[in-house]
Amino acid sequence: MGNQLLFCTLLALIPALGTSDFLISNIRNIKKRNVANTITDEIDIYSLKIECFVTSRFSHNVITSRAVNRANVSKEALFDVELPKTAFITNFTMTIDGVTYPGTIKEKEAAQKQYQQAVSRGQTAGLVKASGRKTEKFSVSVNIAAASKVTFQLQYEELLKRTFGKYELFLKVNPKQLVNKFEIEANIFEPQGISFLDAEGSFITNDLLPVIHKSFSGKKGHVSFKPTMDQQRTCVDCQTTLLSGDFVIKYDVNRETPGNLQMVNGYFVHFFAPQNVSHLPKNVVFIIDISGSMSGRKLDQTKEALLKILEDVKEEDHFNIVLFGSDVEKWKDTLIQATPENLDEARRYVQSIDTRGMTNLFGGLITGIEMLKEAQEAGTLPERSASLIMILSDGQPNVGVSSIQEILLRTKNATQGKFPIYNLGFGYDLDYGFLEKLATENNGVARRIYEDSDSALQLQDFYNEVANPLLTEVEFKYPENAISDLTQNNFKHYYAGSEIVVAGRIIDNDLNSITAEVKAHGAEQDVTYAEQADVEETAKATEEQKYIFGDFIERLWAYLTIQQLLEKRNVATGDEKTNLTAEILDMSLKYKFVTPLTSMVVTKPEDTVNETAIADKPLEGRDILYRIYFILPGGLSDASRPVIPAYSAPQHYHRYTSVDADPHFIIDVPQKEDALCFNINEEPGVVLNLIRDPATGITVNGQLIGEKKSSNDVGSIHNTYIGRLGIRNTQLNVKLEITPESITLHNGTKQMMFTWLDEVTLLHPSLTLKIIRKKSLEFSMGEGATFIVVLHQSWSKHAVHPNFLGFYTLDSHRLSGRTHGLLGQFFHPIDFNILEVHPGSDPQKPDATMIVKNNQLTVTRGWQKDYTEDVKHGTNVPCWFIHNNGEGLIDGIYTDYIVPSLF
Repeated sequence: MGNQLLFCTLLALIPALGTSDFLISNIRNIKKRNVANTITDEIDIYSLKIECFVTSRFSHNVITSRAVNRANVSKEALFDVELPKTAFITNFTMTIDGVTYPGTIKEKEAAQKQYQQAVSRGQTAGLVKASGRKTEKFSVSVNIAAASKVTFQLQYEELLKRTFGKYELFLKVNPKQLVNKFEIEANIFEPQGISFLDAEGSFITNDLLPVIHKSFSGKKGHVSFKPTMDQQRTCVDCQTTLLSGDFVIKYDVNRETPGNLQMVNGYFVHFFAPQNVSHLPKNVVFIIDISGSMSGRKLDQTKEALLKILEDVKEEDHFNIVLFGSDVEKWKDTLIQATPENLDEARRYVQSIDTRGMTNLFGGLITGIEMLKEAQEAGTLPERSASLIMILSDGQPNVGVSSIQEILLRTKNATQGKFPIYNLGFGYDLDYGFLEKLATENNGVARRIYEDSDSALQLQDFYNEVANPLLTEVEFKYPENAISDLTQNNFKHYYAGSEIVVAGRIIDNDLNSITAEVKAHGAEQDVTYAEQADVEETAKATEEQKYIFGDFIERLWAYLTIQQLLEKRNVATGDEKTNLTAEILDMSLKYKFVTPLTSMVVTKPEDTVNETAIADKPLEGRDILYRIYFILPGGLSDASRPVIPAYSAPQHYHRYTSVDADPHFIIDVPQKEDALCFNINEEPGVVLNLIRDPATGITVNGQLIGEKKSSNDVGSIHNTYIGRLGIRNTQLNVKLEITPESITLHNGTKQMMFTWLDEVTLLHPSLTLKIIRKKSLEFSMGEGATFIVVLHQSWSKHAVHPNFLGFYTLDSHRLSGRTHGLLGQFFHPIDFNILEVHPGSDPQKPDATMIVKNNQLTVTRGWQKDYTEDVKHGTNVPCWFIHNNGEGLIDGIYTDYIVPSLF
């Protein structure tokens, strides 16, 4: 269903500094220094144009940026573009002083090998990947000589989807400087005729409104936006630009018939969106996660969204609400009609919802499925109606049935394809791939709900997309002996305001026309629609317009086929997955699409140093940024490239993944013989999840405490420390609460308490515990893992420093692959690359560019303390420090790991 938009996104080319300085960028973690006169005296974008050519919903987009280095030394220029996640890059070229550096599409593994070889020679500094909420970022950085010109051109293609009765072209505009020739132009051709066209921008002032030109007549539509430099200024004499925000073009087509068939060069496409169809009643079960991690803002926004959704439920609909934490709770025993009285009661129930327990997702899901099946079998639901399940969860199953494969299998067997499942994943602390598979295998879709101020609105928008079913069991039929390689032609539901698209290849060369038959269940009766297309009529229609680009229907078919094969591959296993992979790869290479199985390789011509970089298609759920860097004549030579300093810990020292001090996290990366580190800055009282393994039942949480007495100086930093630890194994029914004063062991109904003055060794089948007096505690729970807690005691009369704890992981190899948490996510292998080491603000601590988890970060070389051997002074651990609370290294953001209580 998706947010059905086209993003033709701008820019930019960002002015940058000399080779000894950092790239200036709007992207986080890229530092900015010495920025005086960056616009007029350095990289100047003198032309920026984005062109969108749309033919029959299929868009071909070209972004061209031209710039000149006006400085008398070499400078670095950045081409930075955001693309829709559903788009496929098809081409990229870079031209410098008349020399073109092209991009070619290759199989991902071969491209990665080529890239790694280049990295090993020190010839590149990054990759090109990115994703955000709706977009992926493509960035290319190049060092150009004084007075040189550079032209970047990127092309990508996408099939526009229809949502709420409109197609949208969404342009993200952000040039970051005044541009002499700035231009947006969209040309639209629709054989059905255009019924509506509009354009607007979030940055458009009253003075800029007349600059937007929009027109449509018959089958053609046109939008342009060409502000002068004076019109771009934030004020009369300002050098800053107004152009920063969204530019949206919306349109729809005439619909005199339920569908539209087109044939060109041996391929056909069928668009289906019938009008004036009665709405079907719907039967929906809302299944809501109320586990502890949903507390606070998440639950408030969920309740807000549910209350708004209940306002839109129609009286002929039936619904129910199922809650799941550790246990499952039904609002009603069966689905009930949405009468005003029942809706009022439901609102009161929603307002009373509170969080509790863990995440019994399958328990809630199977309850909802059985509820729908029982209502259908009992005949209490309208005979002609659409049933669906909507799940909202922010975590992974860890109570009841927690095996992902078992949940997938049992759910598919339970639904038997009778109703779709729509999964809403709240935040990042979840297995989004699992939610996608669960939805895909059950005729639904998954959507990530981003933790933001508009989370409630995101939930409402998703519901509204499926709120008005018009048809069920929609089936498309075509002449059997004339058509092959059909895309999906059976659909569970058709919703108001959307559109179904089917495409295929024509194998009968003598076929002059094609007939389609569409059958479906309607609100009042079964319906049949007939459509026909004629080769000559389609050819005549396309000849009328000048926006056509190549064999657009064939490319539309290829695009749609690859997208659907990728969905099938996501849930396939064994030979089926191998065969799908081969088919997707063949088509991606043939049609030159950058897909998850291919990469774009950008290589400098043979007459210069061979430098390579690749552009990959990122996966959903990863906030990625990585760039291509080229060093061209006038830039750095190999001899001048900085070398990563060699740091090593004492030979006898063993690094541990740990959290200690105020609080510093150290992540051991043994395969690199190195370490990563980051801090978490939060308020006293906050509880952080350090480790969570649903398979073994082990959870470790730490609560922050503050200094004894905080300085009142403005701008002073107030440190926090780990003041309490809560360790739990639900399978063994064991809890351990540790503070700087005491150690309390709970084993079922029994409780034992120790102090740090004790010298104790406790051996038990479920727990091994050893207290070294006034120093440390070593413990293991069953065969799950072994940890050390270090006690830090300050002088009792110290005015500021409190007593606090450090937590170290000695052995984690028996924890499962599903282990997560601020520390737990790093019990799995992690890889990173360090590039572009250069002096930092501290001469003893160089900065560098790090590629980790497909993110590009600016990091600093430094040291953190490990106190396992020397509690008083600690041992210096060399590490690469990740700024901003570990953002880009940890999954999601650090606030995702805040939990409501210690246990």
